[in-house]
Amino acid sequence: MSPHPPELFGAAVSQRGGDPHHHETPSLVTLSDIAEIELTILRRMRELTMGDHRSMAHGTGFDFVGLRDWQAGDRPSQIDWAQSTLTNFTPLVVRDFEQPSTASVVVVADASASTRCGVNGVPIAAPIARAIATVGMSAVFFQDTFGLVTFEEDLARLSTVRPRTGRGQVVHCLDAYERRHGLEDLRHAGSLSMTIASFMRRTALVPFVSDFLIEQPDEVLRELSLLRSTHDVFVVLVDAAFAFELPRMSAGWIDVFDVETGRTRVVSRAALARMAARVRDWQDEVARLARAADLDVVRVGPDRVASDLALAGFVIERRLKKVA
Repeated sequence: MSPHPPELFGAAVSQRGGDPHHHETPSLVTLSDIAEIELTILRRMRELTMGDHRSMAHGTGFDFVGLRDWQAGDRPSQIDWAQSTLTNFTPLVVRDFEQPSTASVVVVADASASTRCGVNGVPIAAPIARAIATVGMSAVFFQDTFGLVTFEEDLARLSTVRPRTGRGQVVHCLDAYERRHGLEDLRHAGSLSMTIASFMRRTALVPFVSDFLIEQPDEVLRELSLLRSTHDVFVVLVDAAFAFELPRMSAGWIDVFDVETGRTRVVSRAALARMAARVRDWQDEVARLARAADLDVVRVGPDRVASDLALAGFVIERRLKKVA
């Protein structure tokens, strides 16, 4: 395939002579969205686990692992008030517990600047964040630990949220993905597959969530195929064509700005109108390459209900096979 993906102009297109403007956008995933996702997962769980089945959890209960600063989603019962007085309640200190679980789930999510582009107030990051929430809430139902790895444009800089259990951990990971805080830098270990593997202490379920509008996606897929030798890796391909379905421009020539490279180009109105089709073709080829590398692919997009059902069903069935 071509070494250069369609350039990302989704949130930075203006008629010649104009300037793009930044607009405040709502949260990528709200608490009501998470509740909706929980109901979807519960329905799928009931459909797939009719009758008696072995418990998905094991171990003796929750183990105290230490103290940490309060995070969004933590329960009031976790707060250690005595320790919090020593910090004058800024921040609050909570007791951290870990429950032995059957597996670990680590989402690797695309956090490049282009994912914040979109149309009609919906950025590409929205379906990515919803995929994180869907996988995370599935992990909660299986009582698995859940963690996050984010990557930016060149895939050299990776950041993490360490795996923990519970709904509060999913909320924390979503907040970290959207606001870019609470993340730890992950030391580069020579290659993408080795760097991700260095983050995980045991075999994990690893969904790689991206629109794959990156240079040389075949190299990334090759690294994921190598990671698959020790972990359960699959691709969540975020359909991004919707972000290029731009309104018809009156000008014959349009200034476009690539938010990742900083390059500016002037393109014709006809070329801009073909961008969505180019993105679809590019992503279709990425899906073909992923399957050729023996990687399963789940496609998600702006249709929230269809995407939730597809991804939740896929993850649940995959986890139930591990439990059986």
